[in-house]
Amino acid sequence: MSDTQQRIDELVKQNQVLLFMKGTASFPQCGFSGRAIQILKACGVDPKVVKTVNVLEDPEIRTGIKDYSNWPTIPQLYVKGEFVGGSDIMMEMYENGELQQLLKAG
Repeated sequence: MSDTQQRIDELVKQNQVLLFMKGTASFPQCGFSGRAIQILKACGVDPKVVKTVNVLEDPEIRTGIKDYSNWPTIPQLYVKGEFVGGSDIMMEMYENGELQQLLKAG
């Protein structure tokens, strides 16, 4: 496992709710990242609980996260160490209530 993969793995395992995104929670740099934050807020997740990683500040993580999850796009949501998906999957799960259950199950 490369250093970058190891860093990502540690982040994923150490944070209950982790979002790899472009920008920050208060200033998303792309529409999909902004939507991911809005979905988490709509689920009632305390923003203090959500750890965000701005991939624009770290090109190694930006590339490495796609290999780590085998998922080609950002944002990427992890809950309790498990990859959930990007903003489309988050939206789908939010609409059918799965995401709220997953986030409350903690």
